[in-house]
Amino acid sequence: MIDLEKMTFLTREQLKTQAPTVFALKPSDEVSKKYTHIPTLKVVEDMEKLGWKVVDAKQVKARKISTQGFQKHLVTFRNPDVVINGESGDTVFPQILLTNSHDGKNAFTFTAGLFRMVCENGLVVADKEFGAVKMRHMGYTFEQLQVKILKIVEELPLTVETLNKMKQVELNKQQKKSLARKALTTRFSKDQIKTFKIDLDKLIDPVRKEDYGSDLWSVFNVIQEKIIEGDFEYVIGTKIRKARQIKNFKQDLKVNQELFEMATELLPN
Repeated sequence: MIDLEKMTFLTREQLKTQAPTVFALKPSDEVSKKYTHIPTLKVVEDMEKLGWKVVDAKQVKARKISTQGFQKHLVTFRNPDVVINGESGDTVFPQILLTNSHDGKNAFTFTAGLFRMVCENGLVVADKEFGAVKMRHMGYTFEQLQVKILKIVEELPLTVETLNKMKQVELNKQQKKSLARKALTTRFSKDQIKTFKIDLDKLIDPVRKEDYGSDLWSVFNVIQEKIIEGDFEYVIGTKIRKARQIKNFKQDLKVNQELFEMATELLPN
């Protein structure tokens, strides 16, 4: 049973601290005259009306002074009433990830994600499994947003079906190591991988009892967490290096989607 009282949502002050760009009242001076400015905060308020509350927010570093305060940002929403109840207490909350910027380079993009309670780990569902939904700033309305979010929610059964299939697929030791080796390509180039040594047994070794198992879902979660969190070491020459945690949300989204796609490729047709 999930204790919903322990689920925390960001206050406006916390949101402003983590991603001040969300509160931009005007766009960058570099946008065209045709650009329609819709503050991300407006979308946040409308998402809350639909029951989706903010649980996290991030923004990238501005590359130019002129884009400071208008750069790309990510807001993660969760609805406490939308839950996927798994076996053995492995409960997953669907999430909606909103990316936007106020420099005219990005439309509102909504991507599906999953939050796994047992490890407090966020997964991002691959595009081919759960397509990203885009909205242009021009002509934005609450009704339009409602339709887009409903589309995402209606596709949730497809995600549940995929998770169930992953739990039914058993992997042998060689298949686990093969998936782990392939997962490394989401962070390193093939040429880089050729230059270092890594103990794949450690990359597939569970860190918690809930992940002990040879089913694809359990193995995927072990590998995904270690790849994202940087919880592994590799050797270059005689030097042992510790992988760093992925903190850039654009890289996090990319790696997550690629990992999920790699795992679902192992599902039977």
